[in-house]
Amino acid sequence: MTAKSANIQSGIQMIVGLGNPGDKYTKTRHNAGFWFLDEVAKRYGASFRPESKFQGHVVNIHFQGRDIRLIKPTTFMNCSGRAVSALAKFYKIPRESILVAHDELDLEPGVTRIKATGGHGGHNGLRDIISAMGGKDFWRLRIGIGHPGDKSEVVNFVLRNPSKVEQQHIDNSLMDADGVLELILEGHMEKAMMQLHSK
Repeated sequence: MTAKSANIQSGIQMIVGLGNPGDKYTKTRHNAGFWFLDEVAKRYGASFRPESKFQGHVVNIHFQGRDIRLIKPTTFMNCSGRAVSALAKFYKIPRESILVAHDELDLEPGVTRIKATGGHGGHNGLRDIISAMGGKDFWRLRIGIGHPGDKSEVVNFVLRNPSKVEQQHIDNSLMDADGVLELILEGHMEKAMMQLHSK
């Protein structure tokens, strides 16, 4: 899949935000995907509700006459694929019409990038989605959280809160991503990339 493979006819039909459920994890770096979906829902005046059959918190938003499904899996990060595949299969949403928002160690706080397909890069949420969905050709919104500098510290790092300064940078990047949301939903990924990646 390339940026040109999505267009206004196909567009994005489902946005997944990755994170861990529960108050203990709400403000941790690993929940950056949840933070983005909260911003999207707020923008459209929508509220998430628990849906046991989808193993997540779900809400629909309406865009240009289409329903866009938003889901925050409640399975914990390592089993995110269960929720994603359940919702996608129920609504017959193809992989290439799915955007997964997730924390990204390889980008600094304040940097957010759109990516078409790719591996999991060691991210357990992406790893499980690829396995459950039977492929990796879905879109990603990579939300930079920085890297601790030592591979052995990664698990502790993603499960801790960012500093106040880091949080502000991340919040700013989420606003930047929200600013190209309509382009993303329409499937104009190259335009969205050009605008977002220039930040």
